[in-house]
Amino acid sequence: MINSGLVIEGGGMRGVYTAGVLDFFMEKDLYFEDCYAVSAGACHAASYYSKQIGRSLEVILDYIHDKRYCSVNSLIKTGDMFGAEMLYDIIPNELVLYDYDTFNKFKGNFYSVVTNCKTGEAEYVKIKDMKKDIVAVRASSSLPLLSRIVEINGEKYLDGGISDSIPIKKSIEDNHKKNVVVLTRDNTYRKTKASFLHLFKIKYKKYPNLVKSIENRYKMYNETIDFIEEKRKSGEIFVIQPKGPVSISRVEKDKTKLRALYNEGYNDAKKCYEDLIKFINEK
Repeated sequence: MINSGLVIEGGGMRGVYTAGVLDFFMEKDLYFEDCYAVSAGACHAASYYSKQIGRSLEVILDYIHDKRYCSVNSLIKTGDMFGAEMLYDIIPNELVLYDYDTFNKFKGNFYSVVTNCKTGEAEYVKIKDMKKDIVAVRASSSLPLLSRIVEINGEKYLDGGISDSIPIKKSIEDNHKKNVVVLTRDNTYRKTKASFLHLFKIKYKKYPNLVKSIENRYKMYNETIDFIEEKRKSGEIFVIQPKGPVSISRVEKDKTKLRALYNEGYNDAKKCYEDLIKFINEK
C-alpha cells in the first residue's frame, strides 16, 4: 500500500473520468493508504477500495436512464435528483453487488468530505464500515437544491464540494509529504460565482453559514487550484486530470460521452504510470 495521500475531486457525472483512473490503479494493484474524496469522487473511491474493477462504469452505463437513478422524476418524488435509495441500497445490495467484506479489510483511511449545514465548514468522515457509514458517502454527494439534507449523528450535511472541493490541504495537514490529486477539469478551468444564489438563500435561510460557503465556493476552488499548481511545479503534488475542457454536465446521460471520458481517465493514468511510480518512490 502506498503511503501517500490520494485526493479525489467530485463533479457529478464528470467523475467517470476518475472511475477510469481508479480502474487502472486497481489493475496495477496500486492502492493508497489514505484517501480524501468528495461527492462523486467518494462514490468511485468506494468501489476502488472494495477492489471491484469496472463496477463504477457498469453502474453508470447500466442505470443512467433509470428514473430511480437520476431524473427530475426522482427529484419530484423523493427530493433527490440522484435517487438515494437506488444508489445506496438497491444497486449495491441487489443489482451490482458491493463487496463490503473486501472494503472492511482495508487497513488505511478513507475520508468522505461533507459540509456541515450549520457551520458551513468541511468535515472529514472516516469510512470504517461501508454498510454503516455509507450515509457519509451519500451526504458528500448531496448537491444543494438537487438533494435532501442528510442527517448524521444529529447533524445536518450536504455536498462536501461546497466547503472543500479538493481536500489537498487536509491531506497535507495529515502529514502527507507527497500527494496524488485526481481532478475532473482541465488545468485552464476556473469557477465563477454561483448562479441562482437567491434560490440558495431562500432554500437554506436557516443555514446562513452554508449560504456563505456556497457564495464563496468559487473563490475557495480557484485558490485551491492555484495552490495545487504551485505544489505541482515544486514536485510535491502529482496531478492526473483531463487534458482539455470537459463538455459533459453533472447529470450527463449520453453513454457515448460518458464512456469516452472514462477511457480518457484510464488512458491518462496509463500514460503517466511510470512517472507516477517515480514520483511516489522519490525520497
